[in-house]
Amino acid sequence: MIRLFSCKSFIQVKVSFDRINTFLLDDELRNDEVRRFPLQNYDKSVTVEAGNFSWVPEIAIPTLRNVELEIKRGQKIAVCRPVGAGKSSILYAMLGEMPKLSGTVSVFGSISYVSQVSWIQSGTIRDNILYGKPMDADKYDKAINACALDKDINSFDHGDITEIGQRGINMSGGQKQRIQLARAVYNEADIYLFDDPFSAVDAHTAFVFFNVKKLHFNCVITVLAKKTVVLVTHQVEFLSEVDRILVMDGGQITQLGSYEELLMAGTTFEQLVNAHRDSITALGSLNGQGEGESRGIAPVMFNECSPTKQNSEGEISVKGPPGVKLTQDEEVEIGDVGWKPFMDYVSISKGSVYLSLSILTQLTFVVLQATSIYWLAFAIQIPNMTNSMLIGVYTGVATLSAVFVFFRSHSAAHVGLKASKAFQSGLTNAIFKAPMLLFYSTLVGRILTSSKIKFTNKQ
Repeated sequence: MIRLFSCKSFIQVKVSFDRINTFLLDDELRNDEVRRFPLQNYDKSVTVEAGNFSWVPEIAIPTLRNVELEIKRGQKIAVCRPVGAGKSSILYAMLGEMPKLSGTVSVFGSISYVSQVSWIQSGTIRDNILYGKPMDADKYDKAINACALDKDINSFDHGDITEIGQRGINMSGGQKQRIQLARAVYNEADIYLFDDPFSAVDAHTAFVFFNVKKLHFNCVITVLAKKTVVLVTHQVEFLSEVDRILVMDGGQITQLGSYEELLMAGTTFEQLVNAHRDSITALGSLNGQGEGESRGIAPVMFNECSPTKQNSEGEISVKGPPGVKLTQDEEVEIGDVGWKPFMDYVSISKGSVYLSLSILTQLTFVVLQATSIYWLAFAIQIPNMTNSMLIGVYTGVATLSAVFVFFRSHSAAHVGLKASKAFQSGLTNAIFKAPMLLFYSTLVGRILTSSKIKFTNKQ
């Protein structure tokens, strides 16, 4: 038994050490992936020259190939194309989080990055926005209003000091994204990298965000007017508001220019915009809204005929009991559960025989263990006791103990298997069999009732 326990512990320790070893020996991010410069005396924000990047350096075809890009200070750049084209990867390349195979990447100024998946800490809304920075009331209010969080905060009993749960469990997807945006705006960086932060917003909610509250306009165009913004987006209606559009396909930059230039080029970008227009027009026709779209900027589906939805996506208005804390501690029962669960476990499995056998073999094993120790203490005092006799008897008792250990484990395993099958069968019958029996009994009852009525009418 001790040997089995030691073997199990050794295996667990080995697995843990292997994981730690793999983590410690993993490749480190090199400091020379990105060259960083202060913003002063530069009119550029990001430059990439002959850049080749790959998540797996060993593969033949890099993830990003032949990237040539220069972003001027204060420009608004949109990155578009379908999923898997390398849009998010180019942001990671600018951050220095993606292994660089060749080329140079230069960043001028500080960077704020907003990921596609919102990152929220446990704490208050204010703590998530400030993120350790000192409180500046004017700048804080500016970030709140720019990210359309004012109505959400006003709907909470305790405003921005309301505690949110683990990873923002008490917030909707749109609220978490806007808290993340407010954190970036409050940070006041020189360069903003947005990895499709509006992806958590569905089509109907997008009307509320971008037409009524002007989230995109207030946050990206107005508040960050003097900042450099690189926005990965699938929203075609935003593309006319940026300075340049970067179209990617297969890890390469296929097109780069303004909205009008790419439309006049007659390439895949025009097909993308036209497909979006057609889908919006078709949806507008189905909804009876006509074709009130202009240049793909104001989609028909975002008509102002939905005054009932005033808050953002799945808004959660928190009106709870006194106290700031929204999350509740789990209920913990203290006390003895008694013998009933154990008796039910045995009775349902009908494993009383195996349980008795398991107890009996365990008792025998304990007796044999004590006998082996007693034999060593007693046999030493016997005169003329040979070593072979001493070791032979001890070996025989130990072997017999191992046999009873096997039978004990075998009996306990049988009890567990029978109980598991009984519980699974009971659960399955409760879900499927009982409703079917009720259905058939009801059906038979109706048939018999109908037959009785017909028989009575004939009488």
